[in-house]
Amino acid sequence: MTEQHAEPVGEELAEVIAYHNGDMCAAIGTLLDDIRHLRQQLALAEGAMSRGMTRGWRPSYDRD
Repeated sequence: MTEQHAEPVGEELAEVIAYHNGDMCAAIGTLLDDIRHLRQQLALAEGAMSRGMTRGWRPSYDRD
């Protein structure tokens, strides 16, 4: 993580934990649910896009 990204991530993390009243398991569960939802949305978008529209680009479901 670079210096310029450290502060916003820390603030977001604090907000997520505060939203769940300090319950780390609930915060992680919500973030995992978000990941599942976004992967599903990505799969739907991939199915709707033509190969020509994206010039051969395909989405990656995992970070490299």
